[in-house]
Amino acid sequence: MRIIQSYQNEHPTLYIVATPIGNLADITLRAIEVLKHVDMVFAEDTRVSGKLLKHYDIDTNLNSVHAHNENQRATLLKDYFSEHKNIALISDAGTPRISDPGEILVKTAIDVGYKVIPIPGATALITALMASEITTHPFLFYGFLPPKKNAREKTLETLKMVPYTLIFYEAPHRITPMIQSLKTVFDNRRVTIAREMTKRYETFMHFELNETVDLGDLKGEMVCIVEGFKSSEWLDQSDLIGHVEILIADGMQEMDAIKTVAQSRKMKKNDVYMAYKKHKKHFDTNINEEV
Repeated sequence: MRIIQSYQNEHPTLYIVATPIGNLADITLRAIEVLKHVDMVFAEDTRVSGKLLKHYDIDTNLNSVHAHNENQRATLLKDYFSEHKNIALISDAGTPRISDPGEILVKTAIDVGYKVIPIPGATALITALMASEITTHPFLFYGFLPPKKNAREKTLETLKMVPYTLIFYEAPHRITPMIQSLKTVFDNRRVTIAREMTKRYETFMHFELNETVDLGDLKGEMVCIVEGFKSSEWLDQSDLIGHVEILIADGMQEMDAIKTVAQSRKMKKNDVYMAYKKHKKHFDTNINEEV
């Protein structure tokens, strides 16, 4: 166990600082203070972050850290720590490490025993969730789905039965194929797409997957919020499994029983199949453990 108290020692610090996702006013006073007084700011894109720092008259030196150089910057981080320098990490917008670089830097700082202090603020997924009609808890944040259709739909299959609100990030040129993949894999569900949040053209699109949706020529990274799997769609799962088992006990073949239950409950056969197989696997595992 490693216990590092943020304010009980004089060790150098890596500050993880959230910045605005659009409107430059959405930054905390604490974030501004930290960015002014650290020795170096690591930024995902120094051109983007330079505009933010200039807006708030922050003249701290900037150094880039992105997916292609984070290992090198981790070495530089240790060098700065050895010189008792404090570092701030920011991303282009929002909270670092949330689908952005920073994981290696944080791990490096913790491994060498130095402090990592979060400075909270804006994050796109929470901002979008606040304005969605879909339940806010519990939720599962996935981030970006695979860009290729087969991999994307295979991933969605693993999330199909999750009873939590699902939150994804997506690029504008992939949002239409992503929605089509949702239509292919999921049953009808409510969806909210948020774009350009906190900016002039902030837009929220609310629809259901069974609707015909024309997303047009959208710009900017988007947050896509999808309603979770409803347990009510299954009625009661133990009742569902019991229904299959009664039919099998009456002499019906397993797949025929699954098909019959699916038809009677107006469910997809594969959903009943997956639920029954999961139940059997759990049951067989418990039996083996007892033996």
